[in-house]
Amino acid sequence: MTVRAREALARADVVLCEDTRTTRRLLAALAIEAKLQALHEHNEDAAIPGVLARLRAGGRVALVSDAGTPLMSDPGFRLARAAIAEGAAVSAVPGANAAVMAVTVSGLPPLPCLMLGFPPPRAAARRAAFARLRAAERAGLSATLVWHEAPHRLAETLRGMAEVFGDRPAAVARELTKRFEEVRRGGLVELAAHYAANDARGEVTVVVGPAPEEAADATGLDEALRNALRTQSVRDAAALVAEATGLPRKLVYARALELGGS
Repeated sequence: MTVRAREALARADVVLCEDTRTTRRLLAALAIEAKLQALHEHNEDAAIPGVLARLRAGGRVALVSDAGTPLMSDPGFRLARAAIAEGAAVSAVPGANAAVMAVTVSGLPPLPCLMLGFPPPRAAARRAAFARLRAAERAGLSATLVWHEAPHRLAETLRGMAEVFGDRPAAVARELTKRFEEVRRGGLVELAAHYAANDARGEVTVVVGPAPEEAADATGLDEALRNALRTQSVRDAAALVAEATGLPRKLVYARALELGGS
């Protein structure tokens, strides 16, 4: 917590926060007394008019999130956009940022990197999102990829990443800047197996290395199919790889049958 952040909270007429209980503990530790108001994904739109009215009257409003940086996979974007449109002065106080810190300690190329927020919670939508990203890589995208993920979905998500992206170098960073901070580095297959056997806890950030240079088409197709066939049926593996590569589904299915049979 920087000196500037403490001053901003102490001078605020109201502090907007995801959970007033969490922020109340923070302010108590800093010996700051402030009025708290909940602002989260379910009430942000309804709260905006009142906040804008306070700003018009010359009030000072601070926005915090429970962990990390407001707006970055947390509430606040709609409010910030509305305040900017209103002509209000909008500033940010730098602080801990899990995505940037995870890239810093991952050992993977820091630039360029692509922050993608949380993957879709449902398996089918998550697989489709990964497939679209893989198609973009085949079209030329080359960047280190960064996601947040809920701990109870971590193993399943890592397994899905391995199926679509292959066994790339990756890192899982948990509880960054907190007491039980952990950074585990390895291939996606290894990390998926570890968290399938060991439950993750806390705030999780996943960093995946950029796409390698594409091998010959046949070799790349076989590798993608073998990765998918580890956990999918022949039909599902073929559908997944066809979507990711843009290759004809019949061609991919025929090759999947050959690999599945061997």
